[in-house]
Amino acid sequence: MKLLNTLQRVAKRARQSLADKQQRQFIERHATDLIHAPVGEDRYKAALYFADEMVNAYQIRQWYEPMKQLSDFMPIAVITRRPDTALALRDECPLPVYYAPTVEDLERLVDSQDLRLMFYVNQNIQNFQMLRFNEPKHVFICHGESEKSYMWSNQLKAYDFVFSAGQAARDRLTSQLHNFDVHERTRLIGRPQIDVSYVAPFSPNPALPTVLYAPTWEGDRPSMQYGSVVSHGEQLVDALISDGGFNLIFRPHPRSGKNSAAYGKAVERIRRKLAEANATSSAQLFFDDTTDWGWQWSTSDFCVTDISAVAYDFLATGKPMFVTRPASSEATVQDSPALARVPSLSADASENAPSLIRSAITESNMDSREVVEYYFGDVTAGASMRRFITESLKLVVGDVQAEQLPLKKAA
Repeated sequence: MKLLNTLQRVAKRARQSLADKQQRQFIERHATDLIHAPVGEDRYKAALYFADEMVNAYQIRQWYEPMKQLSDFMPIAVITRRPDTALALRDECPLPVYYAPTVEDLERLVDSQDLRLMFYVNQNIQNFQMLRFNEPKHVFICHGESEKSYMWSNQLKAYDFVFSAGQAARDRLTSQLHNFDVHERTRLIGRPQIDVSYVAPFSPNPALPTVLYAPTWEGDRPSMQYGSVVSHGEQLVDALISDGGFNLIFRPHPRSGKNSAAYGKAVERIRRKLAEANATSSAQLFFDDTTDWGWQWSTSDFCVTDISAVAYDFLATGKPMFVTRPASSEATVQDSPALARVPSLSADASENAPSLIRSAITESNMDSREVVEYYFGDVTAGASMRRFITESLKLVVGDVQAEQLPLKKAA
């Protein structure tokens, strides 16, 4: 069996190597815009660095619109290291995409451009090949606010600055990350994604409340086992379908099933259940594998999610939600004001979800405004986007000049 697995891995690497070679050749012949470096005033002043494969593109997609609005003030590009990712982003990303497969390519780009700011959305090991350059200011923007241990990784020390959502992030870093000057190296920007207008791909039955179930993936180590699809998900979905009184958006994490075949199979079972029930249900049951993240917030009346960035994105809406209680005792669960005030949902209670959700929708939570402010600051329309743009420009042109620029309100 071990020999068979080894041979399969070797064959997979060989196929990937051949595909990479063919894609590189295609870029050199037919997608030369991916290796074009502008000159003069069009030279890039900032870049969004993404060295990952497309399975993790959800991390960069949520930054398209904030970066697009920032590009009104200076030229911005996306830097990618993989040929398949470069070609895929070329088709969907509203910003110029630059393909830099080698360190030498990165050096040529840095030498030819006026790069002053470099943004990072994850902790890919290839980030360090860009971090070796002293000139751009390196800023970690992450891909969402959460209480996962990822949020206080020691790797944050590698960046010049960390753009955090609100005071909660600063307090978290103060208590968890040693030898890190939080006030000097963090900038509070809120959540600019909430200031973007999104178009929903489906229309729920307006007579019924809409529930968003958006679990995270199974994790790649015991401390990150927050995913609820196996422990809660099927019971929860079965109960909501059987009740018939709720529209349902089921949005599994894009990485679901990558580390656990059982987790991936559970996602597929839920997909089939929704498709079968849709044929006869008056409710709209939607399996959400769209690339856009944001329309779900305004479409939904209630959310069930795990300890993940989704919980904090939905928190900013002020709408009610449940955060699932991890079934694994090894999952790291930190005390937090959000988790303390948001009701939790145990695996055993999943089958009673319809009645629990109905009660929660009718109740008012007076604590939510205080918690939202603690995690995100001012969430009035346009406020987060303006803070993101202002803090970015301060690092490029200085505090005084940035404050004098006429910042547009979010669309």
